[in-house]
Amino acid sequence: MTSNQHITVETLYASPSEVRAFVAALLVAHGLTEDDARIAADCLVRADLRGVDTHGIAWLPGYLDRLRRNLINPRPSLQPRRITPAVSHLDGENGFGFVVATRAMAEAMDLASATGIGIVSVKRSTHFGMAASYLLQAVEAGFVALVFTNASRAMPPWGGREALLGTSPFAAGAPGGEKGAFILDMAPSVAARGKIRKALRLGQAIPPDYALDADGRPTTDPARALEGVVLPMGGPKGSGLAMLMDIFGGVLSGAAFAGDVRDQYKSFDAPQNVGHFFLAMKPNLFVGLDEYRARMDVLFERVRSSPPAEGFTEILTPGEPEARQEARRLRSGIPYPKDDLEPLFAEARKIGLEPIPTYDRPLGGSIS
Repeated sequence: MTSNQHITVETLYASPSEVRAFVAALLVAHGLTEDDARIAADCLVRADLRGVDTHGIAWLPGYLDRLRRNLINPRPSLQPRRITPAVSHLDGENGFGFVVATRAMAEAMDLASATGIGIVSVKRSTHFGMAASYLLQAVEAGFVALVFTNASRAMPPWGGREALLGTSPFAAGAPGGEKGAFILDMAPSVAARGKIRKALRLGQAIPPDYALDADGRPTTDPARALEGVVLPMGGPKGSGLAMLMDIFGGVLSGAAFAGDVRDQYKSFDAPQNVGHFFLAMKPNLFVGLDEYRARMDVLFERVRSSPPAEGFTEILTPGEPEARQEARRLRSGIPYPKDDLEPLFAEARKIGLEPIPTYDRPLGGSIS
């Protein structure tokens, strides 16, 4: 069967709370503390809840493999070093990116609580999954936030054909009023590599504008795409954003940069040395909090009430599709392809852990 032949996928449903407990138990068995395992599990499961399954539990076996290879430190000592009253630097000590990033954003919020704004730069981290996890951490606590990271080689600079830049997300969030929050989490590529890996697993073709093969030609074959490069969105615009993320994530922090971040799927000689950047800011520095929330509601209402173009029935704000998906999956359970669960259950068998209870149809009620 070729990678462009569609594979019928058997879908199973699972309770989010049971998935979290299962993932945390696997991580504790690999050396994480219970608190850190819970943080990582929360990040992975929330990605699945929000429909961002390119950053969810399907990738856990790869993380566990890196833990066993001593390429992820299960117990880093995360002690931010305060540079100024509003700025800290954090050495991630090659810890789990989920844990490092959560600690860094907590520090940024602590700084912002005292000074109005907090910035934390991070070096020696690892892949941190869905950037929106840390936006939500800040926004749900009432802060405006920016989250930047760099990543391993995946994308050429505009006009090039060889991978140099990472698909490093640009992520920004702001709390709102009654109309909801603004959560923007986007890769500078046309599509994240996780989408291409998912297409490969499912035997699906990809659109021809996603990637180039190893010979620099457009391809619809995900296997060939993963041997080549993904393409920047908007040509030079995506390329410029990827460079900006490398500056904020890598150059400023002291982490790897300019193509030197190691690929978590291919590089097993040393830790990744990913760099991150976190900013938290009080939303009422310039106008009162009530006025800020009212102004956000006006913005959201005007955006959503704009006349839809042909082919659209409604206009959504950034983060709204994912929030809707999360609400649905909290009621029905998270759907997983059976083939994605098998490697996880194989990991569980190694340590005598019971697999997640799964069901062949959506669950009912609130099951978070």
